Amino acid sequence: MEKVIAVVVTYNREALLSECITALRNQSRPLDAILIVNNGSTDGTETWLNQQNDLFFINQQNVGSSGGFSAGINWAYKNDYAWIWCMDDDGYPKEDALENLLAADDGCLRLLNCAVIDKEDKKSFVWKTQHYKTLDEVDCKLIEGIGHPFNGTMLHRRIIERVGVPKPKYFLWGDETEYYYRITRRNEIPVCTVPGSIHYHPSTAFSIKKDWDYASGWKMYYYIRNRFHIHRVKFNNRLLALLHYCCFIIAFSAIVLLFQKTDKLKKLSFIMWPVADAFNNNFEATPPAILLRLKNNEGFSLSSSINSYLKSTWLQILAPFTSSRTERAANA
Repeated sequence: MEKVIAVVVTYNREALLSECITALRNQSRPLDAILIVNNGSTDGTETWLNQQNDLFFINQQNVGSSGGFSAGINWAYKNDYAWIWCMDDDGYPKEDALENLLAADDGCLRLLNCAVIDKEDKKSFVWKTQHYKTLDEVDCKLIEGIGHPFNGTMLHRRIIERVGVPKPKYFLWGDETEYYYRITRRNEIPVCTVPGSIHYHPSTAFSIKKDWDYASGWKMYYYIRNRFHIHRVKFNNRLLALLHYCCFIIAFSAIVLLFQKTDKLKKLSFIMWPVADAFNNNFEATPPAILLRLKNNEGFSLSSSINSYLKSTWLQILAPFTSSRTERAANA
């Protein structure tokens, strides 16, 4: 029987983590191991972990969800686990989730995902899952072509061999989507949601229309910057990615003007910073650095970054023609 490990990434949510671990311990198909990646929690999580004798755990500085899952999946792979079951600390699986997830494996390489269900009403999908809104509506054993990492997401080690692990540089917001597209688009590995395998998760209330505090809007930086790199993986075409990203920025700016109630001009100026970093492949910004820059209300410039990106894109388009011309000249 192939070994299965659960990988849970946590940050300052000791009570929710305990709830998740209890659910993992009570699986009808027992796990072979549970690994907790603690991203520098300061709420007593590390002390609690030290009191558990049946868990593996990694204590590291806060490198975001991307760095957490990268470290956890890499650890599980290097320790020869066949299946790696990934989840955040704010959700938990139903007692037969693992059993039903493994039962859906038919030997073909694919990304398997639990059905992510609202932990309050126990029936509604948290995110759009094709045309289904509740579990009662599902009339099939597998919902093909859709998954929601990292919420009860099952990876076989053969996927890691082909695709690698999540990229730590994204920190959060979009890291899981980039990895999802790298698996399903770049490597054409099928994905499906298993309705019989349920992972309970809080309903998401995030909306870019909701007024956000400018001075503490560091998460929005990652949301804007990482979107460009998601498009590059999704479309695998620099110009197409640029076009979609520009449309996203225009729409995002319009939403700021129409729906934000505070600091509209500051927020419009702020947008230019993550956009510029996206074009320059700059992944150096940390939450403290972002917060400091927001506090100081520093200006942001975009024009040079766009020019640099367009120049590199144009050179990439011309590369096949210039290389063939060089070869002909060398053979003349």
